[in-house]
Parts: sequence; structure tokens; C-alpha cells
Amino acid sequence: MRMTLLHQFGELLRTTMQAVPLVAVRCLFVGTLLALLIWVWRLPNEVTSPPGGAKRWDENLKLGAALALLIQIVVYSLL
Repeated sequence: MRMTLLHQFGELLRTTMQAVPLVAVRCLFVGTLLALLIWVWRLPNEVTSPPGGAKRWDENLKLGAALALLIQIVVYSLL
């Protein structure tokens, strides 16, 4: 069977992706989550809470987002 140009490109892409070590992929993925966590922490309270100011602890969305990101960072670091 003759390989088409698309098959050859797919094979080249597959072999290139297999050459990347999984440790590097994990570091990039967890690093992206860490960068996102830092960005969430730096958001001003006016953007993450309802108009009129936060009256309860759960009205500011930063806490929930940071907790979700921290859980993801721990899980993906342990895999």
C-alpha cells in the first residue's frame, strides 16, 4: 500500500511527538496551571465579586478558582 502525503505527515508528527519526554510534558502542563493560578490570585476583587462588594466569603470567585486549580496541580503532579 502506498502512503499518501497526508499519511507521511501524520507519521512525521507522531514520531516527533513521541520524542518529547513525558516529564517535560508534565512540567509544561503543571507550569501552565501554576501560571493560571498566579493570574487568578492577581485579579482585582472588583472583577471576581458581585457588584456592591463581597458580603460573604463564597461570593468572591477567586477562592473557588484557586482551590480548583490547586487540586488540579496536586493531581497532575502525582500522576
